[in-house]
Amino acid sequence: MVTFQHLSATGPLPANLRGGVVAIGNFDGVHRGHQAVLERALAEAVRRGVPALVLTFEPHPRTIFRPDMPLFVLTPPPMKARLLSLLGFAALVEQPFTRDFASLSAEAFVTDVLERTLGITHAVTGFDFHFGKDRQGGPAYLMAAGERHGFGVTLVDAFRDEGAEVVSSSRIRSLLCDGEVAEAAGLLGYRFTVESEVVGGQQLGRTLGFPTANMRLPAQATLREGIYAVRFRRADGTLHDGVSSFGRRPTVDDNGAPLLETFVFDFSGDLYGETCQVSFFGFLRSEIKFDGLDALVVQMKRDEEEARALLAGVKPLSLLDASIAF
Repeated sequence: MVTFQHLSATGPLPANLRGGVVAIGNFDGVHRGHQAVLERALAEAVRRGVPALVLTFEPHPRTIFRPDMPLFVLTPPPMKARLLSLLGFAALVEQPFTRDFASLSAEAFVTDVLERTLGITHAVTGFDFHFGKDRQGGPAYLMAAGERHGFGVTLVDAFRDEGAEVVSSSRIRSLLCDGEVAEAAGLLGYRFTVESEVVGGQQLGRTLGFPTANMRLPAQATLREGIYAVRFRRADGTLHDGVSSFGRRPTVDDNGAPLLETFVFDFSGDLYGETCQVSFFGFLRSEIKFDGLDALVVQMKRDEEEARALLAGVKPLSLLDASIAF
Protein backbone atom coordinates (compact mmCIF):
# COMPACT_ATOMS: atom_id res chain seq x y z
CA MET A 1 0.00 0.00 0.00
CA VAL A 2 1.39 3.43 -1.04
CA THR A 3 1.77 5.92 1.80
CA PHE A 4 -0.02 9.19 1.06
CA GLN A 5 2.29 12.20 0.78
CA HIS A 6 1.51 15.90 1.29
CA LEU A 7 4.10 17.82 -0.74
CA SER A 8 5.04 21.28 -1.99
CA ALA A 9 5.61 21.94 -5.67
CA THR A 10 8.71 23.94 -4.68
CA GLY A 11 10.57 20.75 -3.75
CA PRO A 12 11.59 17.75 -5.85
CA LEU A 13 8.87 15.21 -6.53
CA PRO A 14 9.79 11.69 -5.41
CA ALA A 15 10.77 9.59 -8.41
CA ASN A 16 7.99 7.06 -7.77
CA LEU A 17 5.37 9.81 -8.20
CA ARG A 18 6.60 11.14 -11.54
CA GLY A 19 4.75 10.15 -14.67
CA GLY A 20 1.39 10.14 -12.91
CA VAL A 21 -2.12 11.31 -13.63
CA VAL A 22 -2.77 14.69 -12.02
CA ALA A 23 -6.11 16.22 -11.09
CA ILE A 24 -5.73 20.02 -11.16
CA GLY A 25 -7.85 22.52 -9.24
CA ASN A 26 -8.43 24.22 -5.90
CA PHE A 27 -10.89 21.54 -4.73
CA ASP A 28 -11.94 23.55 -1.66
CA GLY A 29 -14.51 21.34 0.01
CA VAL A 30 -13.68 18.23 -2.04
CA HIS A 31 -17.42 18.21 -2.78
CA ARG A 32 -19.40 15.96 -5.13
CA GLY A 33 -18.54 18.16 -8.12
CA HIS A 34 -14.85 17.91 -7.30
CA GLN A 35 -15.21 14.20 -6.71
CA ALA A 36 -16.45 13.77 -10.30
CA VAL A 37 -13.10 15.17 -11.48
CA LEU A 38 -11.11 13.25 -8.88
CA GLU A 39 -12.77 9.93 -9.69
CA ARG A 40 -11.91 10.37 -13.38
CA ALA A 41 -8.29 10.95 -12.43
CA LEU A 42 -8.22 7.88 -10.20
CA ALA A 43 -9.76 5.73 -12.95
CA GLU A 44 -7.27 7.03 -15.54
CA ALA A 45 -4.36 6.32 -13.18
CA VAL A 46 -5.57 2.75 -12.65
CA ARG A 47 -5.97 2.28 -16.41
CA ARG A 48 -2.41 3.47 -17.01
CA GLY A 49 -0.91 1.81 -13.95
CA VAL A 50 0.60 5.06 -12.67
CA PRO A 51 0.22 7.14 -9.48
CA ALA A 52 -2.78 9.47 -9.02
CA LEU A 53 -1.87 12.94 -7.73
CA VAL A 54 -3.74 16.17 -7.00
CA LEU A 55 -2.26 19.60 -7.74
CA THR A 56 -3.81 22.46 -5.77
CA PHE A 57 -2.93 26.10 -5.12
CA GLU A 58 -2.30 27.41 -1.62
CA PRO A 59 -3.49 29.81 -0.41
CA HIS A 60 -6.71 29.98 -2.40
CA PRO A 61 -6.13 32.41 -5.31
CA ARG A 62 -9.08 34.56 -4.22
CA THR A 63 -7.24 35.50 -1.02
CA ILE A 64 -4.45 36.96 -3.17
CA PHE A 65 -6.62 38.74 -5.74
CA ARG A 66 -9.32 39.88 -3.28
CA PRO A 67 -7.70 40.22 0.15
CA ASP A 68 -10.53 42.60 1.11
CA MET A 69 -13.02 39.72 0.89
CA PRO A 70 -12.34 37.13 3.65
CA LEU A 71 -12.85 33.61 2.33
CA PHE A 72 -14.49 30.83 4.35
CA VAL A 73 -12.14 27.97 3.44
CA LEU A 74 -14.10 24.73 3.69
CA THR A 75 -11.12 22.39 3.75
CA PRO A 76 -7.81 23.82 5.01
CA PRO A 77 -4.78 21.89 3.69
CA PRO A 78 -4.65 19.21 6.45
CA MET A 79 -8.35 18.36 6.01
CA LYS A 80 -8.09 18.43 2.22
CA ALA A 81 -5.11 16.06 2.39
CA ARG A 82 -7.05 13.70 4.67
CA LEU A 83 -10.00 13.58 2.28
CA LEU A 84 -7.82 13.01 -0.79
CA SER A 85 -5.94 10.25 1.02
CA LEU A 86 -9.24 8.53 1.86
CA LEU A 87 -10.29 8.77 -1.80
CA GLY A 88 -7.17 6.85 -2.81
CA PHE A 89 -4.69 9.41 -4.13
CA ALA A 90 -0.95 8.91 -3.69
CA ALA A 91 -0.15 12.57 -3.02
CA LEU A 92 -1.39 16.13 -2.70
CA VAL A 93 1.04 18.60 -4.26
CA GLU A 94 0.56 22.23 -3.24
CA GLN A 95 1.71 24.98 -5.55
CA PRO A 96 2.33 28.16 -3.49
CA PHE A 97 0.07 30.82 -5.00
CA THR A 98 1.72 34.23 -5.01
CA ARG A 99 1.47 37.27 -7.26
CA ASP A 100 4.72 36.17 -8.91
CA PHE A 101 3.24 32.77 -9.65
CA ALA A 102 0.03 34.38 -10.93
CA SER A 103 2.12 36.39 -13.40
CA LEU A 104 3.50 33.26 -15.08
CA SER A 105 2.35 32.70 -18.63
CA ALA A 106 0.14 29.72 -19.39
CA GLU A 107 3.01 28.10 -21.28
CA ALA A 108 5.36 28.58 -18.32
CA PHE A 109 2.82 26.86 -16.04
CA VAL A 110 2.68 23.89 -18.41
CA THR A 111 6.45 23.72 -18.84
CA ASP A 112 7.60 24.51 -15.30
CA VAL A 113 4.93 22.83 -13.21
CA LEU A 114 3.24 20.10 -15.22
CA GLU A 115 6.23 18.97 -17.26
CA ARG A 116 9.38 19.67 -15.20
CA THR A 117 8.11 19.49 -11.62
CA LEU A 118 5.50 16.73 -11.96
CA GLY A 119 6.42 15.00 -15.21
CA ILE A 120 2.77 14.16 -15.82
CA THR A 121 1.43 11.72 -18.39
CA HIS A 122 -2.18 12.90 -18.09
CA ALA A 123 -4.11 15.86 -16.65
CA VAL A 124 -7.72 15.83 -15.49
CA THR A 125 -9.55 19.05 -14.66
CA GLY A 126 -12.91 20.76 -14.75
CA PHE A 127 -14.25 22.15 -18.01
CA ASP A 128 -13.81 25.74 -16.78
CA PHE A 129 -10.23 25.54 -15.48
CA HIS A 130 -8.13 28.57 -16.44
CA PHE A 131 -4.49 29.26 -15.65
CA GLY A 132 -1.61 31.57 -16.38
CA LYS A 133 -1.39 35.35 -16.38
CA ASP A 134 -4.79 36.98 -16.94
CA ARG A 135 -6.32 33.47 -17.19
CA GLN A 136 -4.89 33.16 -20.69
CA GLY A 137 -4.83 29.36 -20.51
CA GLY A 138 -8.15 27.58 -20.84
CA PRO A 139 -9.40 24.09 -21.79
CA ALA A 140 -8.51 24.39 -25.49
CA TYR A 141 -5.05 25.72 -24.62
CA LEU A 142 -4.45 22.87 -22.15
CA MET A 143 -5.42 20.23 -24.71
CA ALA A 144 -3.15 21.78 -27.34
CA ALA A 145 -0.33 22.02 -24.78
CA GLY A 146 -0.80 18.36 -23.97
CA GLU A 147 -0.30 17.47 -27.61
CA ARG A 148 2.88 19.57 -27.76
CA HIS A 149 4.33 18.27 -24.48
CA GLY A 150 3.23 14.66 -24.70
CA PHE A 151 0.53 14.31 -22.06
CA GLY A 152 -3.17 13.55 -22.34
CA VAL A 153 -6.00 15.78 -21.09
CA THR A 154 -9.47 14.93 -19.78
CA LEU A 155 -12.01 17.70 -19.17
CA VAL A 156 -14.96 16.98 -16.88
CA ASP A 157 -18.31 18.75 -17.24
CA ALA A 158 -19.97 20.58 -14.34
CA PHE A 159 -21.60 18.21 -11.86
CA ARG A 160 -25.24 18.88 -11.06
CA ASP A 161 -27.20 17.72 -8.03
CA GLU A 162 -30.57 16.00 -8.03
CA GLY A 163 -32.24 19.37 -8.58
CA ALA A 164 -30.11 20.01 -11.70
CA GLU A 165 -28.14 22.79 -9.95
CA VAL A 166 -24.35 22.94 -10.27
CA VAL A 167 -22.60 21.86 -7.07
CA SER A 168 -20.11 24.55 -6.04
CA SER A 169 -18.05 25.60 -3.04
CA SER A 170 -19.85 28.95 -2.92
CA ARG A 171 -23.24 27.20 -2.64
CA ILE A 172 -21.92 25.13 0.24
CA ARG A 173 -20.47 28.17 2.00
CA SER A 174 -23.85 29.88 1.73
CA LEU A 175 -25.65 26.89 3.24
CA LEU A 176 -23.20 26.70 6.15
CA CYS A 177 -23.63 30.42 6.80
CA ASP A 178 -27.34 29.68 7.20
CA GLY A 179 -26.72 26.67 9.46
CA GLU A 180 -28.02 24.28 6.82
CA VAL A 181 -25.44 21.61 7.58
CA ALA A 182 -27.62 18.69 6.43
CA GLU A 183 -28.16 20.32 3.03
CA ALA A 184 -24.45 21.13 2.80
CA ALA A 185 -23.65 17.47 3.49
CA GLY A 186 -25.82 16.51 0.52
CA LEU A 187 -23.60 18.60 -1.76
CA LEU A 188 -20.33 17.62 -0.10
CA GLY A 189 -21.14 13.92 -0.06
CA TYR A 190 -20.01 13.79 3.57
CA ARG A 191 -20.69 15.69 6.79
CA PHE A 192 -18.94 19.06 7.01
CA THR A 193 -15.99 18.57 9.36
CA VAL A 194 -13.59 20.95 11.09
CA GLU A 195 -10.28 20.13 12.73
CA SER A 196 -8.51 22.08 15.45
CA GLU A 197 -6.58 21.80 18.69
CA VAL A 198 -8.56 21.60 21.93
CA VAL A 199 -7.74 24.68 24.02
CA GLY A 200 -8.45 25.78 27.56
CA GLY A 201 -11.58 27.76 28.35
CA GLN A 202 -13.39 29.27 31.33
CA GLN A 203 -14.36 25.76 32.50
CA LEU A 204 -17.87 27.01 33.28
CA GLY A 205 -19.39 24.00 31.52
CA ARG A 206 -17.60 21.68 33.92
CA THR A 207 -19.22 23.37 36.92
CA LEU A 208 -22.63 23.07 35.23
CA GLY A 209 -22.19 19.35 34.52
CA PHE A 210 -21.46 19.87 30.81
CA PRO A 211 -17.67 19.93 30.35
CA THR A 212 -16.72 21.01 26.84
CA ALA A 213 -13.83 20.57 24.45
CA ASN A 214 -13.12 24.06 23.12
CA MET A 215 -11.74 24.70 19.64
CA ARG A 216 -11.01 27.95 17.83
CA LEU A 217 -11.98 28.13 14.16
CA PRO A 218 -10.47 30.62 11.69
CA ALA A 219 -12.01 34.08 11.82
CA GLN A 220 -13.17 33.60 8.23
CA ALA A 221 -15.28 30.55 9.17
CA THR A 222 -18.73 32.09 8.85
CA LEU A 223 -20.63 29.05 10.06
CA ARG A 224 -23.95 30.12 11.55
CA GLU A 225 -23.70 30.59 15.28
CA GLY A 226 -25.87 28.17 17.22
CA ILE A 227 -26.21 24.66 18.60
CA TYR A 228 -25.45 21.54 16.54
CA ALA A 229 -25.67 17.77 16.82
CA VAL A 230 -22.16 16.52 16.05
CA ARG A 231 -19.72 13.65 16.10
CA PHE A 232 -16.36 14.23 17.77
CA ARG A 233 -13.27 12.30 16.68
CA ARG A 234 -10.24 12.24 18.93
CA ALA A 235 -6.66 12.17 17.69
CA ASP A 236 -6.54 8.40 18.34
CA GLY A 237 -9.53 7.86 16.02
CA THR A 238 -12.14 7.13 18.68
CA LEU A 239 -15.54 8.63 17.92
CA HIS A 240 -18.16 10.10 20.25
CA ASP A 241 -21.55 11.69 19.71
CA GLY A 242 -21.93 15.18 21.10
CA VAL A 243 -23.56 18.58 20.97
CA SER A 244 -21.63 21.70 19.96
CA SER A 245 -22.20 25.37 20.54
CA PHE A 246 -20.57 27.72 18.07
CA GLY A 247 -20.65 31.39 18.94
CA ARG A 248 -20.03 34.00 21.60
CA ARG A 249 -21.83 32.49 24.63
CA PRO A 250 -24.37 35.34 25.09
CA THR A 251 -25.46 34.23 28.57
CA VAL A 252 -21.97 34.38 30.07
CA ASP A 253 -19.69 36.27 27.64
CA ASP A 254 -21.32 38.70 25.20
CA ASN A 255 -18.03 40.07 23.89
CA GLY A 256 -16.06 36.86 23.42
CA ALA A 257 -14.60 35.69 20.11
CA PRO A 258 -16.54 32.84 18.43
CA LEU A 259 -15.63 29.48 19.94
CA LEU A 260 -16.69 25.93 19.12
CA GLU A 261 -17.53 24.22 22.42
CA THR A 262 -18.41 20.52 22.27
CA PHE A 263 -19.98 18.53 25.07
CA VAL A 264 -18.71 15.02 24.26
CA PHE A 265 -21.21 12.38 25.32
CA ASP A 266 -20.13 9.47 27.51
CA PHE A 267 -16.57 10.70 27.91
CA SER A 268 -14.46 11.88 30.80
CA GLY A 269 -10.82 12.81 30.47
CA ASP A 270 -8.36 15.48 29.42
CA LEU A 271 -8.43 16.54 25.76
CA TYR A 272 -6.26 19.68 26.04
CA GLY A 273 -3.68 19.87 23.29
CA GLU A 274 -5.26 17.14 21.13
CA THR A 275 -6.07 17.94 17.51
CA CYS A 276 -9.62 16.67 17.10
CA GLN A 277 -12.36 16.78 14.47
CA VAL A 278 -16.01 17.77 14.73
CA SER A 279 -18.50 16.61 12.08
CA PHE A 280 -21.81 18.50 11.87
CA PHE A 281 -25.04 16.49 11.47
CA GLY A 282 -27.83 18.91 12.31
CA PHE A 283 -28.63 22.44 13.41
CA LEU A 284 -30.68 22.40 16.62
CA ARG A 285 -31.29 26.06 17.47
CA SER A 286 -29.87 29.57 17.49
CA GLU A 287 -27.96 30.94 20.44
CA ILE A 288 -30.16 32.43 23.15
CA LYS A 289 -29.38 34.70 26.07
CA PHE A 290 -30.93 33.05 29.13
CA ASP A 291 -32.02 34.65 32.39
CA GLY A 292 -29.37 32.98 34.49
CA LEU A 293 -27.47 29.71 34.52
CA ASP A 294 -30.36 27.52 35.76
CA ALA A 295 -32.36 28.21 32.62
CA LEU A 296 -29.25 27.59 30.53
CA VAL A 297 -28.73 24.15 32.14
CA VAL A 298 -32.37 23.17 31.48
CA GLN A 299 -31.95 24.03 27.79
CA MET A 300 -28.59 22.23 27.57
CA LYS A 301 -30.26 19.04 28.80
CA ARG A 302 -32.91 19.43 26.09
CA ASP A 303 -30.18 19.98 23.50
CA GLU A 304 -28.44 16.79 24.62
CA GLU A 305 -31.64 14.77 24.29
CA GLU A 306 -32.36 16.17 20.84
CA ALA A 307 -28.82 15.56 19.62
CA ARG A 308 -28.81 11.98 20.91
CA ALA A 309 -32.11 11.30 19.15
CA LEU A 310 -30.92 12.82 15.86
CA LEU A 311 -27.59 10.98 15.88
CA ALA A 312 -29.17 7.63 16.75
CA GLY A 313 -30.78 7.45 13.31
CA VAL A 314 -28.03 8.71 10.99
CA LYS A 315 -26.43 6.63 8.25
CA PRO A 316 -23.36 7.27 6.07
CA LEU A 317 -23.95 9.26 2.89
CA SER A 318 -20.99 7.62 1.14
CA LEU A 319 -17.83 5.64 1.75
CA LEU A 320 -16.05 8.93 2.35
CA ASP A 321 -18.63 9.95 4.95
CA ALA A 322 -18.32 6.55 6.62
CA SER A 323 -14.56 7.05 6.94
CA ILE A 324 -14.89 10.51 8.46
CA ALA A 325 -17.94 10.50 10.70
CA PHE A 326 -18.79 6.84 11.43
